[in-house]
Amino acid sequence: MRDFLIALDREANKSLQAQLREVLVSAILAGHLRPGDKLPSTRHLSRQLGISRNTSVLVYQGLTDDGYLRTSERSGYFVNETVLEMGVHSSASPMSENAMAQSTDTVDWGSRILRKPSSQRNITKSRDWQKLPYPFIYGQPDRSLFPITDWRDCVYKAMGKKWLDEWSQDTLDNDDPMLVEQIRTRILPRRGILAGENQILVTLGAQQALYTLASLLVGGETNVVVEEPGYPDARNIFALRSNNVMSIGVDSDGLPVGDALNGADVVYTTPSHQLPTTVTMSQERRRELLVKANEQDFLIIEDDYELETNYVGKPLPALKSLDQDGRVIYVGSFSKTLFPGLRLGFVVASEELIVEMRAQRRLMVRHPPTNNQRSTAFFLSLGYYDVFVRRLHRTYRERWEAMGRGLEAYFPHAESVRGMGGSSYWIDLGPNTGVNTDELAQIALQHGILIEPGSVYFSEGFNSSCFRLGFSSIDKDQIMPGLEKLSELTRS
Repeated sequence: MRDFLIALDREANKSLQAQLREVLVSAILAGHLRPGDKLPSTRHLSRQLGISRNTSVLVYQGLTDDGYLRTSERSGYFVNETVLEMGVHSSASPMSENAMAQSTDTVDWGSRILRKPSSQRNITKSRDWQKLPYPFIYGQPDRSLFPITDWRDCVYKAMGKKWLDEWSQDTLDNDDPMLVEQIRTRILPRRGILAGENQILVTLGAQQALYTLASLLVGGETNVVVEEPGYPDARNIFALRSNNVMSIGVDSDGLPVGDALNGADVVYTTPSHQLPTTVTMSQERRRELLVKANEQDFLIIEDDYELETNYVGKPLPALKSLDQDGRVIYVGSFSKTLFPGLRLGFVVASEELIVEMRAQRRLMVRHPPTNNQRSTAFFLSLGYYDVFVRRLHRTYRERWEAMGRGLEAYFPHAESVRGMGGSSYWIDLGPNTGVNTDELAQIALQHGILIEPGSVYFSEGFNSSCFRLGFSSIDKDQIMPGLEKLSELTRS
């Protein structure tokens, strides 16, 4: 075997055995270890890497069982000559690495690509936010709160032989009936929504729901209304489809209902906790919006992205619960409650629309991974979800209150929105302070403080005095000192 360095990370989440296997498999498939190459003995490899011999033996035996290696009596382990027969080896390519590096792309992609979503302004998040002492980041989970043992139990149940046929086959455009039933009977009634199973579609998070709705309901001349400030991804999705996306500024009751809505075809709103200001649309405003929708014949997309986080009084029923005419399309998500990487959401709408959304989804991804759907269904049915939500509610409320006290102490002149819940605060320093929050965010990051500048939430990006502070991932005891340091930076 030709010499190459194997580096194992003892601080990594993966076991040393898993790391060693991954390194060897990658080396074989990439051609660094060629068919017939002899591997070092398990004793030599263990001594070289500082690992137990048992670890080396298990890795070699596993690779032999899987066909990557072969053994020769008293000679050791060799790379199996047949391991690459079913694939294309990099060295078999007629084009050498140098030739590949020198090849040029002659396609004029600028004229071929019809839409350029990369040119849109989007929310960005630091990848290493967990290393920061003051991560006021929004939408990321606190790993210490998640019931990993309960979730693992649900995954094990879903992986059992009893349920193998339920999730391992291609279900075409169907959802896991157990998850749909849990959404219908446990999640939706909390929001005042009664729906049949044919009115529910499981999606890859709220994001896919919005994109699918836009592809079906929005054309080049469709008049779409979004909130200002509002969710950038929703605005960008609609802008890819329509030339007529209009932003309407929100007030203390959420999206205003007035003449600005005349002529609208689709209205996107976040009534429970407006994104990003967190204000809650009043019951009176909700009724006015539904009346206006009937008068002007427009559809309403209700994004209930933080449906489980309400700390003041009883949560208002969803806008969908008041809908008597089928005009409201309800979008929900498990990503904010469970964890973003799960990528599971759902839509509740009239059956005719769900049929078309299901057909559209089939063309894209067929269906969300059914093993994840079944695991989530178990998490709901066994009561783990309810226990987790109660724990989140207690913890988030403590952080919400701590941040409220901190803002009063260190940002007394700023305008901060203290809504009925959510997992963030929206701060407006005001134009007279001269603070540009895009610049503030960069400076704060150098001091271990992560904030989200507010300009991206505005359609033209003109407002530079606002920023967002999330508290889902920061310890309560770090909120006060973090705000104190941030306040100092605004004055420096």
